[in-house]
Amino acid sequence: MDSRRNEDAGGIMNDKKSDNQEGGASSKVKGTGSISSKDMIFRADKIDLKNLDVQLEKHLSRVWSRNIENHKPKEEWEIELAKLDIKYEIARGTYGTVYRGNYDDQDVAVKLLDWGEDGYATAAETAALRASFRQEVAVWHKLDHPNVTKFVGASMGTSNLKVPNNDPSVESTSFPSRACCVVVEHLAGGTLKQYLIRNSRRKLAFRVVIQLALDLSRGLSYLHSQKIVHRDVKSENMLLDGRRTLKIADFGVARVEAQNPSDMTGETGTLGYMAPEVLEGKPYNRRCDVYSFGICLWEIYCCDMPYPNLSFADVTSAVVRQNLRPEIPRCCPSSLANIMRKCWDANAEKRPEMAEVVKMLEAIDTTKGGGMIPEDQAASGCFCLGPVRGP
Repeated sequence: MDSRRNEDAGGIMNDKKSDNQEGGASSKVKGTGSISSKDMIFRADKIDLKNLDVQLEKHLSRVWSRNIENHKPKEEWEIELAKLDIKYEIARGTYGTVYRGNYDDQDVAVKLLDWGEDGYATAAETAALRASFRQEVAVWHKLDHPNVTKFVGASMGTSNLKVPNNDPSVESTSFPSRACCVVVEHLAGGTLKQYLIRNSRRKLAFRVVIQLALDLSRGLSYLHSQKIVHRDVKSENMLLDGRRTLKIADFGVARVEAQNPSDMTGETGTLGYMAPEVLEGKPYNRRCDVYSFGICLWEIYCCDMPYPNLSFADVTSAVVRQNLRPEIPRCCPSSLANIMRKCWDANAEKRPEMAEVVKMLEAIDTTKGGGMIPEDQAASGCFCLGPVRGP
């Protein structure tokens, strides 16, 4: 047995020597060091050609992306990725992931957008989304309003970005080379939706309702004055700072994302806020934001979600054909209830401009209370059936 093993070994050594004499083609591969002939034997049926094609395409894509980035002049809104320090993941969505980070000693939120680039979108679709993204970022970075999330910067590539991975065995997460990166101010108060959920039992004082409504209406009025239609006004897209100031978020990115028809489903959470003309696929303008604001106003007052138990088909049919709207509680002051009804009018032309809504809200007297009655104070578990007014 030992002599046979020695003979085999000798045969291999002789083969190696012969190979070396013929130029060392199989003994060395450039950049890899010495490799035995045994290591150089591959079974053709074990080679994953499809995976090799994918890897080659990704490599070429990275090279192509770097060449494009190096030859294009830098935009004034483009950030230096070397200064961006990403800490940890905050949330994950359809088109990307949001991280907490730091940029130039400023707390920021970083949203990495890939739009399903690897295998989910064609090159033409990705290029179109990137072009739209570039145009909207160019608008976003010029906006300046206390009720609009402050834009810090963006990048059209993420090839030099290091992203921490939840798996400790993996050093960092890799993103498609042509993914885009948006950096905005970080707001410690979380989303408006989270705030309303926390107050779903005790409800909000009327003065707080009006304060939040004014913040949102002023922010939307400003966007409309800049010819920007948000198109995705909902409590999830509103953020609060440490002093409970509301700021509109994702107004630019939301418009880009909405171009994907597959996103227009009940899973996005936007269905209950969509105007009838949007649900029907008809042309729409900034008045669709006014409709969504009306739903948000009801949500802020009630600390509840609109149509929580209805499906996509049920909401579409009921809102469009049966004029379904959330039920306004009896304890809601008529001044506020009237604003809700005007904003969610089925006829878009009858809805007020957001600048008018701001004036109507500013005229409301909050000194006498009028907030939603908390659950533990409601008679027999039924809300707002009596003359009692909330805080």
